[in-house]
Amino acid sequence: MCGIVGLHLREPSLYPRLGELLTGMLSQVCERGPDSAGMAVYGDPRWSPPGWATVSVLPGGRPAEELRATVAAELLGIDVAVVDAGQTVLVSAPTDVDALVTAVRASLPGIVVIGFGEDLAVLKGVGHPQLLAAEVGLAAAQGWQGVAHTRMATESAVTPQGSHPFSVGPDQCLVHNGSFANHATIRRELVAAGMTFDSENDSEVGARFVAAQLASGYDLEKSLKLLCERFDGFYTLLVANRDSFAVVRDAIACKPAVVAETPQWVAMASEYRALAGLPGVESARIFEPEPEEVYAWQR
Repeated sequence: MCGIVGLHLREPSLYPRLGELLTGMLSQVCERGPDSAGMAVYGDPRWSPPGWATVSVLPGGRPAEELRATVAAELLGIDVAVVDAGQTVLVSAPTDVDALVTAVRASLPGIVVIGFGEDLAVLKGVGHPQLLAAEVGLAAAQGWQGVAHTRMATESAVTPQGSHPFSVGPDQCLVHNGSFANHATIRRELVAAGMTFDSENDSEVGARFVAAQLASGYDLEKSLKLLCERFDGFYTLLVANRDSFAVVRDAIACKPAVVAETPQWVAMASEYRALAGLPGVESARIFEPEPEEVYAWQR
């Protein structure tokens, strides 16, 4: 049992309230996953400066300033900024995303990259979700889209790299409630195709499968349809990238999900009470996603 919440804002006047609203949603699903938590935020200028690439890393005990200096040296003096967000450090630079990811990995051997892109910041760790949200300052976040997850571990150890979201493609993230029954088989296939993994979590297999489909040219909706064809088990997934926000459930809709939609926003959560505090929810269209039907919204 895990908790999922997500908020896609259509109304720009709400962008300054993204973190406030997402924090309120997250607080309502904490008991669904008290082990660890994570958040993905799109468009916060503190965490992903406009026009810069940003990489989210688990620092492994390295001070944030050490990360800044080593990455700057690898980038031959290009300006590098870091934000120390507790168990996560965000590294940003005015370069392209691939160059920054390469520099981070080259200068910091063994470091775990947990997210990268031009608009995305991923922050996660072990501990009670509300404490983690306060630690990173989620309530002050701005942007057009956010996803958060509270984890009750079933398939792998309680570690920061095992927590959600899983972000393995540019400006992409996935959160998952449930269990993939055939994840080991698909993991072996992906490893044989050249992919590497950062955890033993079955959800990472789903994230890397979706990232591979997106990289091959499919859109998010088609990628999730292919996941439904290939993966067995029980699942509710919320998957996002810089342009889209999508939800899908397994063939028997075993894991809970509820969606609310208004002209100002679209929101999804594991339980309705996580949506109850959103502005204008009393006039929202509210529904439970049908089995294996992909619901996607575009920015």
